[in-house]
Amino acid sequence: MATQELTSKSATSSTTERDVTGGSQSTEGATTLTGRTGPSEPPATRGRTSIADVVVVKIAGMAAREIPGVHDMGGGLSRTIGAVRDRVPGGRPNVGRGVKVEVGERQTAIDLDIVVEYGVPITDVAHDVRENVIAAVERITGLEVVEVNVAINDVHLPEDDRDTAAETRVE
Repeated sequence: MATQELTSKSATSSTTERDVTGGSQSTEGATTLTGRTGPSEPPATRGRTSIADVVVVKIAGMAAREIPGVHDMGGGLSRTIGAVRDRVPGGRPNVGRGVKVEVGERQTAIDLDIVVEYGVPITDVAHDVRENVIAAVERITGLEVVEVNVAINDVHLPEDDRDTAAETRVE
């Protein structure tokens, strides 16, 4: 993932931050926006806000799925595992499937793997996904999105639904 001036932490590293009580708190895979401290500062600027990577992953996943023409997200193996997971009672769909993010202090970069419906203009879908993801992530998190890379992994054909229905039918 090319990241133009993206301030980032390694996925395996963790940082230690000071909290208000003087103790320290370990955060892994999170972004911290630091405010000013002191009684002369406005209350809204006192303290820190941490945004975990998983937050950006979920926002981007939901925003990408809102676009007409996006059938599913993720690579072949992750979609297969997701289909099994969805059929298990009590299982929930994974909104982060097919989303990878790199989150820095003020910026983020996002990679998406999507499956489009047959017949839709792929460049239009990719453009709409990119716009919707950027708008949602920037509006909700306040982070600047420096790039959204969209990889089209597959095309969902109408026959695929009929094949699946025939396999699940009990005779």
